[in-house]
Amino acid sequence: MIENLQSFQNVFRVPELKRRVLITAGLLVAYRMGAHVPTPGIDGAALAQFFDQVQGTLLGMVDLFSGGNLRRLSIFALGIMPYISASIILQLLTVVIPTLERLAKEGEAGRKKITQYTRYGTMGLALVQSLGIAYGLEGMSAPTGAAIVPSPGWAFRLLTMVTLTAGTALIMWLGEQISEKGIGNGISLIIFAGIVVRLPSAIIASYTLITTGELKLFVFGAIVLVMVGVTAAVVLMQEGQRKIPVQYAKRVVGRRVYGGQSTHIPLRINTAGVIPVIFASSLILFPATLTRFIDHPWMRVVTDSLSPGHVTYTVLYMALIIFFTYFYTAIVFNPVDLSDNMKKYGGFIPGVRPGKKTAEYIDHVLSRITLPGAMFLALISVLPDMLIQWFNVPFYFGGTSLLIVVGVALDTVRQMESHLLMRNYEGFLKRSKSRSGAFARRS
Repeated sequence: MIENLQSFQNVFRVPELKRRVLITAGLLVAYRMGAHVPTPGIDGAALAQFFDQVQGTLLGMVDLFSGGNLRRLSIFALGIMPYISASIILQLLTVVIPTLERLAKEGEAGRKKITQYTRYGTMGLALVQSLGIAYGLEGMSAPTGAAIVPSPGWAFRLLTMVTLTAGTALIMWLGEQISEKGIGNGISLIIFAGIVVRLPSAIIASYTLITTGELKLFVFGAIVLVMVGVTAAVVLMQEGQRKIPVQYAKRVVGRRVYGGQSTHIPLRINTAGVIPVIFASSLILFPATLTRFIDHPWMRVVTDSLSPGHVTYTVLYMALIIFFTYFYTAIVFNPVDLSDNMKKYGGFIPGVRPGKKTAEYIDHVLSRITLPGAMFLALISVLPDMLIQWFNVPFYFGGTSLLIVVGVALDTVRQMESHLLMRNYEGFLKRSKSRSGAFARRS
């Protein structure tokens, strides 16, 4: 405990890291302040009553990812989901369109161009989604019969489109600033902040249910134990590695001898982190949100099928998580490039020929260890929600939100640790690294 406190004190002893942490905190505070600025033309009381009816449904999940902004229909009601959807589309198109593939390989200039395209796509998706929300709200009313939109019409729709799209653009900018000038993981931290900010009210609500007898104390304790176990499993899988031994041959350059040492390639069981969960949630919520606001029998069938708890939703959600785990791993980790670099510097895996065979071996090992990681992400994403549904308990953390919170927290701590280690300070993850090393040795 004392060592952890000492590590946190070290954060403020490094001027650059201190500046990055304060910038990140300030931008997150600005994001939360904007979450309380309402969109004009909405009856806030009627909207709150409506959302009290949809807890645990699709709209309740969308509201969770937006940090409660959809419930208040603030200027950040769309959240960061349009940006994530646009990023998914661009990454998928990069694989099939040669022009985008060449841009992705052009280094910093190409990435800037793709980022620009992603911004344009974000604005387009935000305009479409905000128009769908405006149409849907005009046809909705509170349980008391009060209209959510007192003065419907194109004036309200255009105002909503401009307001929500501008809010999405501001969130996108905040995320990019956190990634560039803060401690990194800007988009993930914004989603993290939106989920964690609801924790105090959830604790109060759970306490109220226990005191009124609606929630049994032993049931609450059992669910807490399940969530603690899930959290421990998430940390274990996030930090788990498979180490591939690498031997470097000795080279004589002038009067110096290079190489001759043994090292390893650390392949993470979950290379993609929480990105597959965020991508899958965004992709499955985008069509479901649009169909929710269209009053048509066929659309209602689609909405019900894509609602949390439905078999179609569960199967599709798990399949998307597994797909995006492999997809994102293939994007961020290239065995061919790694094999070429090893061959260039005289490195080889014992028992494996350099070059193509090495790339095939690394790809084979990565594919095998990614499968349990992907299945674990998919299972943890739906298991707590299913258990909560069986117990009929309105508990705060579901599997998806828990994965995002734990995963983003670990990535953020790792980013801060890298800054500390650069200046010879002891990092946060010393103990967890030793545990992950033990796990890798056992595997």
